[in-house]
Amino acid sequence: MYEIPKEKFNPLLERNNDTADIIRPGVTYWGDAWHRLRQNKMAMLGMYTIILIILLAIWGPILSQHSYSDQYLDKQGLGPSNEHWFGTDGLGRDLFVRVLYGARISLAVGLVASLLNLTVGVLYGGIAGLAGGRVDNLMMRMVDMFYSIPLVLYVILMMVLIGPGLKSIFMALGLVYWLEMARVVRAQILTLKEQEFVMAARALGASQARILFRHLIPNCMGPIIITVSMNIPLAIFTEAFLSFLGLGVAIPMASWGVLASDALPAIRSYPHLLFFPAMAISLTILAFNFLGDGLRDALDPRLRK
Repeated sequence: MYEIPKEKFNPLLERNNDTADIIRPGVTYWGDAWHRLRQNKMAMLGMYTIILIILLAIWGPILSQHSYSDQYLDKQGLGPSNEHWFGTDGLGRDLFVRVLYGARISLAVGLVASLLNLTVGVLYGGIAGLAGGRVDNLMMRMVDMFYSIPLVLYVILMMVLIGPGLKSIFMALGLVYWLEMARVVRAQILTLKEQEFVMAARALGASQARILFRHLIPNCMGPIIITVSMNIPLAIFTEAFLSFLGLGVAIPMASWGVLASDALPAIRSYPHLLFFPAMAISLTILAFNFLGDGLRDALDPRLRK
């Protein structure tokens, strides 16, 4: 066998320690997602708008000298002014405070929808996807059954059982708003439960509950957060639409849909009564949509540039 001469070998010199300085520091998944979210100007604008709306809804009516139910009969139908920024309605009530009070109701509806998605939807879809087989088939057929009934019928049923108001809307949302989240989580679980880390957890003796809550659901948080951020504006618009039809909150509570419905008969004489509630609905829904699009781009690894 031919031997290679030792003269052709060069000894490896001492490694330069400066090469470690050019290595990029490690970044976690959530840190990288936050960095990419901050680069999305529209998403950050939507997030700051949502924070501003929340602060105004909490502190605006408290700091104002007017109440949402105070009537000034000598100031009926006034336009925007320094005293009444959004003007007054047909009963002399301050429209600015009523719009801010309506923001409380809309944000409460969005909060209820998000809580339902994060509890009922995630748990239901996770159990169905992990169980599989007949259990999965039965659970998803129940989801299809709930999907087949329109939301308005649920609201009418709740109004007959417990009366009109915000409770009936919450009950109707509780029946239907977790269905999409259940489908999304189930689809993710069906894909992830065949991965190697789940097989390793089973080999180590992990229970089904531990696999679901410690391994599968944390790996689904990206799609879960995106779905929640997209469903919140849909819930807010649904509440405004139902209140506009008279199926929502009752007088004297001031919802954006109620304000728009009350302003419709006098829209030619007092257009500001419809403009400001409609503007509040539009800004809130646009802000959540911008934030949802930004979260989708930041959390979905397939959309990385």
